[in-house]
Amino acid sequence: MQRTTLIPRQIGRCGAAVAAGALLLTACGTEQEKQNGDDPRALLPAGVKAAGVLRIGSDLNYAPVEFKGPDQQAVGLDPEIAEAVGRELGLRVEFVDTSFEKLIPGLHAKQYDVVMSALSDNRQRREGTDDSGGPSGPGLDFADYFIAGSSILVRKGNPKAIGSLDDLCGHTVALQRGTTQATVIDRQTAACTKVGKPLKVKLFENDDLALAELAAGRADADLNDYPVAAYVAQQRDDGRTFQIAGAQLQPGPYGIALTKESTGLRDALLKALNRVIRSGEYDKILAKWNVTDGAVQNAVANGGF
Repeated sequence: MQRTTLIPRQIGRCGAAVAAGALLLTACGTEQEKQNGDDPRALLPAGVKAAGVLRIGSDLNYAPVEFKGPDQQAVGLDPEIAEAVGRELGLRVEFVDTSFEKLIPGLHAKQYDVVMSALSDNRQRREGTDDSGGPSGPGLDFADYFIAGSSILVRKGNPKAIGSLDDLCGHTVALQRGTTQATVIDRQTAACTKVGKPLKVKLFENDDLALAELAAGRADADLNDYPVAAYVAQQRDDGRTFQIAGAQLQPGPYGIALTKESTGLRDALLKALNRVIRSGEYDKILAKWNVTDGAVQNAVANGGF
């Protein structure tokens, strides 16, 4: 784990435990910022500041992290954190709904300023490499703000007795294309082949299609980020369709992704995120979406592994 990895929220700041309250955290950070004139708005690139808007690429199909509400506007964990960050930066926030596999190409094509879409910060994405270490495209920078692992979703009752990645051997898995989970399963496919129990993988453009495949019995499992898996298991058909199987896999940070050239915007986002964390608003947002287990003490740059 790198030195810049996000610190769990249970550890206090400024010598004080978090349990002492958000007010103490606000006092220890915000007053110092006022004295130093450390305003995140001062770090904003001129173009973003002049536009008055932060344009965010996101796949709005991943409840409870980001999805469309009844009015078709972005709702969920990421949109609420983004709105709070936007207020700290004096910017209006605008979400650009984009399919997940097109998010990073769209960022490099300047279709939006950042990507915020339950996107895991990992070395491959930062370095722009594939599984073999070869180049796959330009690398990214991240402003990390949340911790999540992956979970295996199965049909209620777990008819195939799946509890781990190795248990998937000989079965069929449905996944959203381009996700961290697809990379995990790609590696597991090789392991299953070695033991003579091939793993069949079905890739879909969005997670709803993958879940429909699982619900219909045409797949035996789906992998999702833990917050999404927990939400789906609880909410879909009042908890009668899916359940989580086994323990959470490979926890790591979600990050707001930026191009390598966007260091000023990245640093402005980090300062704004940390203000939101210290104010206590971050905790309230996580509690609303029942994902407090993913809370961090502070936002950092490129803290994944």
